[in-house]
Amino acid sequence: MQRRKLMLGMLGLASSSGLAGIYLASRQQSSPVPLAQVTGSPAPPPPTPVPTAIVVAHPAAPNGLFIPPRRDLRLLVISDMNAAYGSVEYDPEVERGIGLIPHFQPDIVLGGGDMVAGQDPRLSEERIRAMWAAFDRHVAGPIREAKLPYGFTLGNHDASCARSTRGGFLFQQERDLAREFWNDPAHDPGLTFVDRGDFPFYYTFEKEDVFYLTWDATCNFIPPEQMEWAEAALASERAQAAKLRIVIGHLPLYAITVGRNDPGEVLLEADAKRALLEKYRVHTYISGHHHGYYPGHKGQLQLLHCGILGSGPRPLLDSPLPPRKTITLVDVDFATPDITYYTTYHMRDLSVIQQAELPRFITGHNGLVLRRDVNWDALSPEEIATCQGRIGSLCRD
Repeated sequence: MQRRKLMLGMLGLASSSGLAGIYLASRQQSSPVPLAQVTGSPAPPPPTPVPTAIVVAHPAAPNGLFIPPRRDLRLLVISDMNAAYGSVEYDPEVERGIGLIPHFQPDIVLGGGDMVAGQDPRLSEERIRAMWAAFDRHVAGPIREAKLPYGFTLGNHDASCARSTRGGFLFQQERDLAREFWNDPAHDPGLTFVDRGDFPFYYTFEKEDVFYLTWDATCNFIPPEQMEWAEAALASERAQAAKLRIVIGHLPLYAITVGRNDPGEVLLEADAKRALLEKYRVHTYISGHHHGYYPGHKGQLQLLHCGILGSGPRPLLDSPLPPRKTITLVDVDFATPDITYYTTYHMRDLSVIQQAELPRFITGHNGLVLRRDVNWDALSPEEIATCQGRIGSLCRD
C-alpha cells in the first residue's frame, strides 16, 4: 500500500495532464448510501469496477501514451539493454523505458538478460566493474528507488556459461563479478526468494501468487544437475500451489530472428525442455537474446520473446517488418482463460504494436512457433505447405 501511494505521487509529478486523477477515476466508483441504512437489511457487496484503459500526455508519444486496463498483477518486461562491448553508456531507449515506470505502475520488473556489455576476454576487471556500476545508475538504481522488485535472468553478455574444451568457463571473471554485484546488499533486487539456488545464475522467487524460476541460459547448454534442480523446484508444493508459473531464461527455446537462427543461439533439446515445463504447468517462458519481439506459443507453453531496449534490434525471420526496439507490459488476470495480456510499445514513438501485424508463425531451424492467437488448426493448407517447405517434419505444433 505504501508503494502504491508513492507511485501515485510520482504519477502526479510525471504528467501535467492529471495522470494521477485519471488513474484514480478509472478505478473508483460512486458511493451511494448503503442499502442497510434505508431498509435495515444487509447491504449487498458493491460491484467490481470494470478496468479501463487510459491515454495520458507524453512528450515522446504524439497521440498520447496508451496505458492498458489494470488487472490482478502487472509485469514490466525489459531485456537486452547493453550497447557495444565494454560500453558504460546506454541507448536513449533504455532511459525512456525506465522512465515509463511511474506511468505504468508495475508490480514487478522482469529482465530478460544482457544488462551489461561483456563477453569479451579483453575486458579488465576494472572495466567490468564500471559496466555494472553504470547499469546500477541507469537501470537497477531507479527500479530500487521506485520500491519495485526486479526479477532477472543473466545474459551471455553478463556472465556467459560458454566453456573451454577443458570444461572451465571461458568468462569466469565476468561470472565472478556478476555474482559479486548481485550479492552485494546495496544491490538487493527486492525479491521474495523461495530458493536462492545459485543466485544470480539460477533461483526461484514468488510475487502475488506467481511462482518464478530463473535458470542459467547464458549459453545453449544447461547442465543435467541444474535441470534436475529446475524440475524439483517446479514440482514442489509451493510452485504447484501458485496460480501461475513463469520461467525466465536468456536464450529462447526456438529461433525467431535473422542472425540468431542456428543451434548456438537457442537452448539445446528445446522440445524436451518444453515438455518439462508443460508437465509442471508452466504458463510462460520469457526469453531475450534474439533482439526481436514475438508473442508466441508452442504446444501448451506461451513463449514471450522479449524485444530489445539496447543496441542491435533484429528482424523476425521471413518477415518484411523492420527491426524495432520494444518494451512489454504483461497484465495478469487470474479469473480469465487467457490469464495474460500483452501491451508492447515501439520505443521510437511509444505506439502500441498490434499483434495482428506480426507473422502468424515463424519457422526457425529447430521448430515452428505460432503467434499466440493462432492455433495449428487455423493454419491454411498454403501456410502449412510453406512451413513444411522450410523445415520439413519440424513443422508441427
